Amino acid sequence: MHNQEKSLIKKAISKNREAQKQLFEQYSPKMLGVCRQYVKDLHHAEDLLLQGFLKVFTNLHKFKHEGSFEGWIRRIMVNTCISYLRKKNRIDLSDEDYVFNDSATESLESTTVEDIQKLIDQLPEGYKMVFNLFAIEGYKHSEIAQQLNISESTSKSQLFKARKMLQENYIKMNKAVHEDK
Repeated sequence: MHNQEKSLIKKAISKNREAQKQLFEQYSPKMLGVCRQYVKDLHHAEDLLLQGFLKVFTNLHKFKHEGSFEGWIRRIMVNTCISYLRKKNRIDLSDEDYVFNDSATESLESTTVEDIQKLIDQLPEGYKMVFNLFAIEGYKHSEIAQQLNISESTSKSQLFKARKMLQENYIKMNKAVHEDK
């Protein structure tokens, strides 16, 4: 499989449209999910996916086969989303306080992926960005700080607040579901 992927990448570097199409079809579903984690609107996420793949194919010759190809593409998609959000001035990384209640967390068993994505979508852009980079992408706070031009302590604070807000909104969502029954 690895040799097949390597061969496909080599053909795509040579501008073979069929190879590029195969790579796009193989990785676009997962990468749309990555873009969707950062951008609420599906149409904007799809646009970012296409922009990201344009960067992938433009820079494919730079891929050194030293890590996973999927990871390389994923990093390009994350950076494309961050750039988009920066340009749109939609990232608010201010360190303002958020008021929380300390209610117990309900069971996650009946929560769907869609419910979790809705909860993440409700986060302010700055919280959402840091949460996704840390919890989903696996970045360290030092990497997040460098990527977003913030301090490590701001990254940690944003993550803490994002988690608390997710917990709070999850509890509210569960209460609303149980009241409807």
